[in-house]
Amino acid sequence: MNDTIDRLLNLALDRGAIKYGDFTLSSGKKSSYYFDGRLLSLDPEGAHLISQALLPILQKAGAEAIGGTTLGADPIVTAVALASHLGGGSIPAFIVRKESKDHGTKQNIEGPLKRGTKVAIVDDVCTTGGSLFHAIEAAEEAECIVVKVVSLLDRNEGGSEEMRKRGYDFSTLLSTTLEGKIEPSRD
Repeated sequence: MNDTIDRLLNLALDRGAIKYGDFTLSSGKKSSYYFDGRLLSLDPEGAHLISQALLPILQKAGAEAIGGTTLGADPIVTAVALASHLGGGSIPAFIVRKESKDHGTKQNIEGPLKRGTKVAIVDDVCTTGGSLFHAIEAAEEAECIVVKVVSLLDRNEGGSEEMRKRGYDFSTLLSTTLEGKIEPSRD
């Protein structure tokens, strides 16, 4: 597992998924670095590494499906669903809309999600946890049981702490140090 995470971090650097400068995050916070998880999750090797890192975590948690808020989670959940199938298992994916549709079935979740399913919620980055909490709320409203919450990167800016405080089992593949260095997580 450590080799997979180390390769994922090196790939993030190689592909320019980690950038340094002056950035405003979706949370509104300012940052001296930016992590673009989609440069990893939409890269063939990156998608493979992410799925290989996440599958054992999800299996250990007993997750029966994986989902998250569009757009950060879309390629991650797809990669995991495909890898689970190729590995002889089945962890289907679902996507949580940012807003419910106002037409058709008016659903908030896309994908084969059934009531009572044990789910993992995933996103590329956890800062305040807003997107993760949005997906958790949608899954719980669909009467699913959230057994795991995972991000590719934990910026350590309060989101993961709040997640754990609310009783969710949170893990991350990469974390940021106080100095702003991204390194493999100790989770």
